[in-house]
Amino acid sequence: MFAKIRNLNIRNKMLVGYLAPAAIYLGFPVVVIVTTNQVLKTFQETERVQQVVGETTNISLGAEQMVRGLRGYLINHKDQQFLTDFHTGAELARQSANNVEPTLKNPEQKIRLQRIRELVNQYYEGCNEEIIRLLEQNQTAKAIAVFNTGKYRNLVNEFLEANREFRETELKMLQRETQITKATLSFFVSTLVVGSVLLVLFGAGIAWMISSGIVGTIDRAISSIASSSTEIAATVEEQERMASQQAASVNQTTTTMDELGASSRATSQQIETAASQAMQALTLADAGTKAVEETLKTMAALKAKVQDMQGQIMQLSEQTDRIGNISTVVSDLANQTNMLALNAAVEAVRAGEHGKGFGVVASEIRKLAERSKKSAAQINLLVIDIQKAINSTVMVTDEGTKTVEIGVNIASETAAAFAGVANSINNVVLSSQQVSLNAKQQAIAIEQVVEAMNSLNQAAAQTACGIAQTKVGTQKLNEAALDLKAVV
Repeated sequence: MFAKIRNLNIRNKMLVGYLAPAAIYLGFPVVVIVTTNQVLKTFQETERVQQVVGETTNISLGAEQMVRGLRGYLINHKDQQFLTDFHTGAELARQSANNVEPTLKNPEQKIRLQRIRELVNQYYEGCNEEIIRLLEQNQTAKAIAVFNTGKYRNLVNEFLEANREFRETELKMLQRETQITKATLSFFVSTLVVGSVLLVLFGAGIAWMISSGIVGTIDRAISSIASSSTEIAATVEEQERMASQQAASVNQTTTTMDELGASSRATSQQIETAASQAMQALTLADAGTKAVEETLKTMAALKAKVQDMQGQIMQLSEQTDRIGNISTVVSDLANQTNMLALNAAVEAVRAGEHGKGFGVVASEIRKLAERSKKSAAQINLLVIDIQKAINSTVMVTDEGTKTVEIGVNIASETAAAFAGVANSINNVVLSSQQVSLNAKQQAIAIEQVVEAMNSLNQAAAQTACGIAQTKVGTQKLNEAALDLKAVV
């Protein structure tokens, strides 16, 4: 711990020197509070025990009064004062037991108190039911015989024993608390003595460490100042010589930087011209790229329309196939109708006169079937011609789609080429702008360097003057360090 304190600086050492004794001193109130609480607790326990002992005494007095009253009434049962004393003693014992019960802390004491109360009640109720009742009936001999059985004497003896144990237990509890308080007070006194000694020793040790540390620190600082001032003096002389050389070099550098600035400004103007031309080329490339994009959009729209047309032609072909199928069905129906009409004509001939009308109808149906068959054949011929035309249109559409796809690919390649040209030109423009910006920054930087060199030239002269003054101040510092060392 002391090693850590020794490594602290002077301010922290002084802070520790004040705070450490203060912390020890502040620990004393804690011990005082603990001790005071223990003493207060003992006082409270003493008051409680005194109250319990007082109430226990009242219980004993009440029980004794109850026994005396019973004996007096047994001897002279005509004197009602003895009977009154008997009842008053029982009431005093019961009331005192009720008063002491809330103050008890020990469960065993509560059990003993309950036993004492039971003994008082048994004695009172037994005597009241047996002995006093017999006396009131003028049966004195029987009452004396019951009293001489020893039953109630045993209750009195048990009451006295329980009362004694109860009182001794409370006194032992008080004695134990008193011993704890004495030990606490002894510890408190020892703590005060030891703490005071430690406080004095610790404060003296801290003061010695702080003073020795301060003296050592000042001694080291003086030695360091003395050696440093000597070195500074030598360094100042060297700097004075170098300042003169720097002033000459600064003049030459200033002239060179002026020439470099003029060259940088000319280069910046040329780069700006090249960047402007590159911007024009980039504008033209953007226009070509936009034209190719428009062409691509038109080709894509044409391709979509051709694809839509191809889809519609395919739907027309499917519908034509359905018409052919329908025509085939119609032709089959016509053949079947013709056969049915022929069979009907035969049946009409068999029927004779009754079947003439049916024969005429069958003939008309046969004619209608023949016309339906011819119409179906013509529809089939038309469907075949339409199918051929659709197939030719599909072939032409496929060729148009392929042509559109080739045109789209060519336009895409053209757009990619324009995009590459635009990117290249854009890169040239960016590079030109970056170079122009760098050239401007270089020109500005050169101007700032020229100004800095002029300032440096002026500062060099001021530095030479300041070095001479520093030399004088260093000598005075060395003299002050020697004086301080002599004082310490």
